[in-house]
Amino acid sequence: MSVAQYEQILQRFADLRLIVIGDLMLDEYVFGIVRRISPEAPVPVVEWTEESFVPGGAANVVNNLLALGAQASVFGVVGDDEKGRTLTAHLAQSGADVTGVLVDPSRITTCKTRVIAHSQQVVRLDREQRHPVPQHLQEELLHRLETALPRAQAVLLSDYQKGMLTPSLVREVIQRCIARGLPVMANPKPPLLRHLRGAKLVSVNLLEAQAFANSVGNETELHTVSQVASHAPAWREMLEVHALAVTLGAQGILLATEGAPPLHVPAMPVEVYDTAGAGDTVIATLACALTAGADWRTAARLANASAGCVVRHVGVVPPRREEILRLLSENHNEQD
Repeated sequence: MSVAQYEQILQRFADLRLIVIGDLMLDEYVFGIVRRISPEAPVPVVEWTEESFVPGGAANVVNNLLALGAQASVFGVVGDDEKGRTLTAHLAQSGADVTGVLVDPSRITTCKTRVIAHSQQVVRLDREQRHPVPQHLQEELLHRLETALPRAQAVLLSDYQKGMLTPSLVREVIQRCIARGLPVMANPKPPLLRHLRGAKLVSVNLLEAQAFANSVGNETELHTVSQVASHAPAWREMLEVHALAVTLGAQGILLATEGAPPLHVPAMPVEVYDTAGAGDTVIATLACALTAGADWRTAARLANASAGCVVRHVGVVPPRREEILRLLSENHNEQD
């Protein structure tokens, strides 16, 4: 495909509305400088200079969809706290529909605080509670979801094992989407994999694929593309999903789809500064591309380009269309 054809697909993203259901998080960055070591313990004293907040987890998937030009509705829970209000406001200001964001007084908003001094992370503090979302909130979410489904072209499940995506909720969402002819795509942690029957696409990284392989009695260590390719079709059939994607970092993406041999789409060579959020970028781009009518290879190549763009930046940075097209152009001779 030519770069112009990829651009045409990217332009079609503006016609899409996707629903994201998952674990909403807030990423907090605290910046400072170090001039001395604490007299209380052998640790650096970071003098605060500034701070910023960025949507994380499923909220980062939403951010990626918006950056790609699609419309997004977000469903999940936050705590009854300032960080929950900050996260919800940030998503709304970015253009997301936040009518599906519920407040759960029984938990705090998941927040990851990174303290950074002289361009290096000093420490990360995680504040979270992982208990399942109460049943009445799950029912309220499903009620609100029914209102949003008629306007959507696809549903994305973004799982970080923080309690939002319970097995029963996931099965109910997939059943309702199948009944409406809506594709469901998911980026799950291994414990949720067995509850995604009927999904169009499930995407996991290599470590998650290894954990799943171990859980089904396959102790083979997965390092190469050929090793993953030899198992992925059987995993797809076992999970009863239409397609399974395994992201392989610098080795690209391996796709196992119905009725076809495994498809390996190599990554594009880029200088990597930070891989945080790359998995969210991959599932967001795959979902948009497939919903816009791209074939598997084209969707995977676009996802590789999007991921290649974000890992070239420090911190969680959503992809930009211009940068995606530039990277595709730079690697045009190596495509397909």
